[in-house]
Formats: sequence, C-alpha cells, structure tokens
Amino acid sequence: MVDIKLEINCLFLIGQTMNSSNIYNPTTRHPSSQFPQIKTLKDLQQVHAHFIKTRQIHDPLAAAEILRFYALSNHRNIEYARAVFNQIQTPNCFSWNTIVRALAESSVSEHPPEALFLFYRMICDGLVAPNKFTFPSVLKACSRIGNAQVGRRVHGMVVKFGLDDDEFVVSSLVRMYVMCGVMEDAHSLFSRSVADCGDLNEKKQEGNVVLWNLIVDGHVRLGEFGAARELFDKMPQRSVVSWNAMISAYAQNGFVREAVEMFRDMQIGDVCPNYVTLVSALPAIARLGLLELGKWVHLYAGKHKIGIDDVLGSALVDMYSKCGDIEKALLVFEQLPKKNVITWNAIISGLAMHGRGKDALDYFSKMERAGVVPSDVTYIGLLSACSHGGMVEQGRSFFNHMINVVGLEPRIEHYGCMVDLLGRAGLLEEAEELILNMPIQPDDVIWKALLGACKVQGNIEMGERVAKILMDLAPHDSGSYVALSNMYASLGNWEAVSNVRLLMKDMDIRKDPGGSWIELDGVLHEFLVEDQSHSRAEEIHSMLEEISNELRLEGYKPNTTQVLLNVAEEEKQSALHYHSEKIAVAFGLISTAPQSPLRIVKNLRICEDCHSSIKLISKIYKRKIIVRDRKRFHHFEHGLCSCMDYW
Repeated sequence: MVDIKLEINCLFLIGQTMNSSNIYNPTTRHPSSQFPQIKTLKDLQQVHAHFIKTRQIHDPLAAAEILRFYALSNHRNIEYARAVFNQIQTPNCFSWNTIVRALAESSVSEHPPEALFLFYRMICDGLVAPNKFTFPSVLKACSRIGNAQVGRRVHGMVVKFGLDDDEFVVSSLVRMYVMCGVMEDAHSLFSRSVADCGDLNEKKQEGNVVLWNLIVDGHVRLGEFGAARELFDKMPQRSVVSWNAMISAYAQNGFVREAVEMFRDMQIGDVCPNYVTLVSALPAIARLGLLELGKWVHLYAGKHKIGIDDVLGSALVDMYSKCGDIEKALLVFEQLPKKNVITWNAIISGLAMHGRGKDALDYFSKMERAGVVPSDVTYIGLLSACSHGGMVEQGRSFFNHMINVVGLEPRIEHYGCMVDLLGRAGLLEEAEELILNMPIQPDDVIWKALLGACKVQGNIEMGERVAKILMDLAPHDSGSYVALSNMYASLGNWEAVSNVRLLMKDMDIRKDPGGSWIELDGVLHEFLVEDQSHSRAEEIHSMLEEISNELRLEGYKPNTTQVLLNVAEEEKQSALHYHSEKIAVAFGLISTAPQSPLRIVKNLRICEDCHSSIKLISKIYKRKIIVRDRKRFHHFEHGLCSCMDYW
C-alpha cells in the first residue's frame, strides 16, 4: 500500500519537475549531481519523480542516493525510505546499510526490531555480505531493544566476517554490552582492545579514549560511581566527553561536591569545558550556592562564544536564583533570545524561593501572554510562591485552575505544596483533609510538610498523630522523631523527649547535623554547630563574642525556647551562640570588606533565634546578609527580612 502511495505521489509531481530546472539538470548524466539544491521533502519527491520518469531509478547508484536522502538526510521520511528500498530489485551493501541504519536510529520503538529483521534478511539472502559499516547500526538496534542475547549472536557474526579488530565495530560492541548492562562482556572486550596502549598512533589513541569513555559510562549507568571514578583516574588520555560523563553523573545523582570538584580539576588540565560541560556543572554549582564559580561559568560562555540558548539560559537562571542573586537571574532571563516553558519555570521558581510571590505571579501572566503553555512544573513554582507569600486564596485558585482548566493531573509535589501552603497559614485541619482525600497514596514528604506545620503552629495533638504515621512509613528516617521530640521539648515535656530519644538510640537513628557554608574567593568554608575546626577558629570566636555584645546593646534577648535541651538557661544561651549560620556570618564579617554582602547556605530550616539575630546583625554591621535555608531565601537588610517573618 505504501509503495503504491509513493508511486502516485512521485508520478503526480512529474509535471512539476518539467518546470523545475532549479531542482535538477536534465542534461546531467550522473544522478548525484541533482541532489545538492534539495531543500524540502517536496523537492526530494520531485527529483524522485524525475528518476522514475527517466527510468534512472533502475540505476543502483541513483536508487541508493534516493534511499539515502529519504532515510538519513534532513528530509528523512522512514515510510518513503522503506518503500524505496522495497522497490530496489537487488540492493547493494550501501542500500542495506542505509535502511538498517535509518531504522536503528529511529525514535519509533518498532523500528529497531525491524532493523534487526532486515539484517537477518540480508544474511539469509546471501547476495551481499555485511561490512564494517553494517554492524555498528545492527548493534545499535540491539542496544535500543536491550537484548544482549541477540547482541551476542551479532558479535559472533562480527568474528565470522573478520571484523573483530575494526575499532568502530569494537566500540559498537562495547557500547551494546554497556547499554544492555552486561559489564563483564564489555570489560572483556575493553581489556583486550586497550591491552597494548603504550605504543599507539594518534588515531588509535582516540579510539581507546572512546572505549574508556564507554566503560566508564557503563559503571555510571549501574550506579557504580566508585568503579567509574577509579577507571576515570586510570585513563591514559581524557577527552572532553570523559570529563562531561563524570561531571554529569555526579551532578545528576546528588554528588554535587564531587561534580564541582571534578569541574575544577578539569579547568586545571588541558581539556577546555564545552557547552555540555557548562550545562552539566551548573546544577551542582547551584545546589551548593557557589555564586563566584557560577559567574565564572557565565563569563566563560561569553568569552569562548558558547551560545546561551534556552537550555544553558535556563541553567544560568536557576544557578543565579539558587545562589542568591535573583536580580542577575532576571537580567539573564530577559536577555535570552528564545524562551521556552523550562526557562519560564526557572524564573518563576526562582522568584518563589526568594519570597517574591507577586513577581512570580506577574511572570506567569507574562508567560501566558507569550503563548507558552504551562507545565505541571510551572504550577509547582506558582504554588510554592503562594505558600511563601501566605497567598492562600491564590494558591487554591491555581490548584483548581491546573486541574479543571488546563487539565493537568496533580502530582504528589502539587499536593505537598498545597499542604505546605495551608499548614503555614494555620489551616491544619484543611491540610489534613486534603491529604486523606488525595487520589494518590501520600508519601512521607507530604506528611513531613504537615508535621512541620504542626510544630510551627504548636498543635501537639495532630503532631503526635502525624509523627506516628511517619514512623510507620519511614521507620528509620530521623525527621519524624526529631520533630516530635522538638514539639515535646517546646512544651517542656522532658520525659516524652527522653522517651523519643531512647527510641532513636535503640533503632540507631541519628539526627542530621545542622550545617552552614559560605563561599569566599572560590573556596567553600563549611561549619557545623559549635564548630571549632576552622583554621581561624579563634578569630571567629572573638567575632561571635563581639556580635553577642552588640546584640545585647540593641536590646536583643536570646530566644531559648529554640534550645530543645533540658539544661540551664545559661547553657541554652551558649548553645544558641554557636549555631552554624551564626558561625558562618561571623567568619564572613572578618573575611570580607565592610558593607559587602554575605551569602550563607544552610542545610536545615533557619531557627527563630538565628532569624532574629541576623536581622539585627544586618543593621549593626550595615551588611546585606542572604541566607538560603532548606525551604527558601531570607534577604536580611537594615534590620528587616524579605520574608516579613512569615516562613
């Protein structure tokens, strides 16, 4: 049926080709000279029609060229390519390779198996022997379907046809085994191929780099990061692909410090970062809040003429937002020549985490006016903005709009945002009812959001109930135990606190330590509670004492209700004195020029006492202090905070 349709389409265009001298030259004998000016599929069909009319289509070279254009060019159409191939009476090896490659590379799931079937036909016909260009496509088809058993049979044919020493074929074999998760066979081929790598020419060395990259990638795919790093460190030669593979693997799997360390090591070497490197490194830089390094990446892109498109632009907007410079994020966003839904999501989420809820909603309106269709991620940003700004009605409206107007199915993250929104506003019963009536099973993140709200609102009864649910859901997660213990401590119920902590001890559950860090001159300085390990510990201690004295002069009184220990008042005040974010602020004050801003990142939610203290510190020392905690940003300046004490 397809063949008939193709013939009709092409013959219909024959009349048009008679007046299309710009498409082909009738006086030219060689068919390949008629292709250079093809710009559209219609142009290609006109040339095809002319070949049918002039019977050039029976020339194997002409048919092969037509097939190649349909199968592999920018004007590709697999349906037509298949039809053309079926009309070739005796396909040569080039034609077989072309159709097999087209099907193997196709994004349609049914095509790779069809590529293997055609390869089987080619072998069974026996008229044309496969060559070194056939097997890479066949092995790619095996990789796409994840069938190592078929791959091994193809491997046997590679050996039979004497192509097991060809670099490209061997690379394709290793890639196939890696993609199918058969690392033992991949390692066997790899070891044999790189065994004699001491005396190789440049081309051979490049081939070996490819093999090293493949085997490293295989370990990454299996989550074996230690093995991947061990191999990477042993590589005799590394390409930019080698570095990108490790940076991306670390960043995407939560090893952000290792990703940044790898990125910095790359800069020391002789391999220059490229577009992929920057896109891979920026999320890790953002997670750690390394603004100076992020700025370097931005400058590097400009200096080396790496185009800032919507993908790299979104990564830069996200980086500046998460590193505390929302104004720079807005500037990058506005300068982007092209914006897609991911770019809009990045700026809306950035504004939300900085507490600029109204601005986030304004940008959503701009997004709609630009004709960009919002995604489910867009609504996570909007609901987060409403939550941080206490905009309950707007949050309810967006949630309903997403479901009833846009037709998006809420994910667990949307329900989490709604529970957070309602909980912050003190609407605990409504939040609990929402959880109980969810069409999907609530996870521990949802219940943690409600438990956190119970703690803030002081609802011990609901808090106990939610904590017990959490303990059943995630019995070894410290969060629920710590939150319940803290609620008991805030009420002075030390017996209940003791019982919870004994339970944690019996189950070997340990609380995540609070930590804060600050980047200065490209170096990350990290501090824990009561940390005295820093090389400038004595200076930091002296600065903390000075801060304490200045705070008292301002009338500050320590909020010891935040110290959830059954100790004397003086010890509670001392404990507050050495919270990690205060140590980071003290270090920043002694290490930077007067009136320069400080940017602190904290792994937990900032406590009320530290929040009150840093507000006053910003006034006393005339500093802008930006703190990113686990939930959001706080911009402290002139004794005030951007969150307006609602967080």
